[in-house]
Amino acid sequence: MITLAQPTGDVAIPQLGFGVWQVPDDDAQPAVETALEVGYRHLDTARIYGNEHGVGRAIRASGLAREELFVTTKVWNSDHGADATRAAIEGSLERLGLDRLDLYLIHWPTPEQDRYSQTWSTLLQLREEGLARAVGVCNFHVDHLKRLRKDTGELPVINQVELHPYLQQSDLRDFHVSHDIITEAWSPLASGRKVLDDLAVRAIADAHGATPAQVILAWHRQNGFVVIPKSVTPRRIQENFDSLGVTLSDAEMLTMTTLDRGMRTGPDPAEFNHR
Repeated sequence: MITLAQPTGDVAIPQLGFGVWQVPDDDAQPAVETALEVGYRHLDTARIYGNEHGVGRAIRASGLAREELFVTTKVWNSDHGADATRAAIEGSLERLGLDRLDLYLIHWPTPEQDRYSQTWSTLLQLREEGLARAVGVCNFHVDHLKRLRKDTGELPVINQVELHPYLQQSDLRDFHVSHDIITEAWSPLASGRKVLDDLAVRAIADAHGATPAQVILAWHRQNGFVVIPKSVTPRRIQENFDSLGVTLSDAEMLTMTTLDRGMRTGPDPAEFNHR
């Protein structure tokens, strides 16, 4: 567990979560059911993924008590602003079948709209009202974070960003550390084979009798990141969860640090304004 320290009280978030980006709604339910059976207790979805219904069905089918689960969803770019954001969380809660979220995030800053500060203020209000235990952001650069602090007086406790060995975002992470912001990694395996096929990663995996994916997830975990790998394949879901049993040496962690190429698999948040 990692602590999200907020003025309204600390919230514990499981460090390893299960993501459902690009998972169709009908496929989300069996994938999430498998993840919960394996042992995941942290689920990450978003309104724009179109699978909140499926995630909610899986939660209900699991029979797990609500307090055992940590559920995250996100406000989409077209829902920025006070009224739209409030309507968005109400819609997400209805689709998920929940009365509150554990974490609600702004999905992208969409700087062209210039409404993310207003949206952030609304998230703070939603947290005060108990609709979300914790609130944060995704894909915010340092200048976006500084703007939130200037306009509202409060920084997010977590920033979910694209992060993997080929995109390590060291400057952003340094800002996070100096301001008690937890780094959360989406696309932790770089959404493809390049990082998984990296010779250095494969050598470390061979040394541990592990898979490259497990090595990369261990690297995330040992760096203190929250990490949300995605899969719909039961074997891979189990494999990713079993990364909790892999521990890299200091030398291996240093080797992983040298792999940064600045390679994005997704858009640059400074330029992404899709609605």
